[in-house]
Amino acid sequence: MSFQAYLDTIEDQTGLTPRQFLEIATTRGYDAPDVKAGVILEWLNDDYGLGRGHGMALVHVIKKGPRIDAKHVGTAGSHRDESDTLWLDGKATKPQ
Repeated sequence: MSFQAYLDTIEDQTGLTPRQFLEIATTRGYDAPDVKAGVILEWLNDDYGLGRGHGMALVHVIKKGPRIDAKHVGTAGSHRDESDTLWLDGKATKPQ
């Protein structure tokens, strides 16, 4: 599953866009450099029922932003994406 597919599925499950999660995480201080992934994963699981795989996609966005490594773009691997920039503003507004 691609990074973008993880984010789209999270939106389906929670009704929140990745950008909304990023805003919530920022208000809670989870974007601070010293906050560990495990703390964020626990929050996402407790409050939204997200598992580790989906949670890690959001951890990436929260800690590193929407850019992903170019090695995932256009490959045949399971984590392939069409772009090196993830769309955070919701499936309904995603350019085709």
